[in-house]
Amino acid sequence: MDATVKWVDGAMFVAESGSGHTVVMDGPEDLGGRNLGPRPMEMLLLGTGGCAIYDVISMLKKSRQSVRDCRVELQAERADAVPAVFTRMNLHFVVTGEALKEAHVKRAVELSAEKYCSASIMLGAAGVEVTHSYAIEEG
Repeated sequence: MDATVKWVDGAMFVAESGSGHTVVMDGPEDLGGRNLGPRPMEMLLLGTGGCAIYDVISMLKKSRQSVRDCRVELQAERADAVPAVFTRMNLHFVVTGEALKEAHVKRAVELSAEKYCSASIMLGAAGVEVTHSYAIEEG
């Protein structure tokens, strides 16, 4: 996997993935940015959510669950000192569908947490307290 991050000016950077997709990252105005994109640590949080929700949706589809919507709400805490690493992170999945079986949702979240989500597993191995929760909504 390859990527390139190029400085634009101030605290703004353009990142390009090996697959050719770009994203702008920027800092707050008080640190020289213009607030035109997510912060780098926000990107890490977003990537972790994307990795985990991909797993959960994939497993629910394989178990033939009638999923109509799914989101993962992420909350993270960072250390007060430099480096301001993540210390805690919770991934809360909200799965909406018709007659969803709780056992399938629970198992999909557990498998993502324990076996498949490279991002959250890597953060956990680095000392971040990573927790997972879920809610099921009919609809």
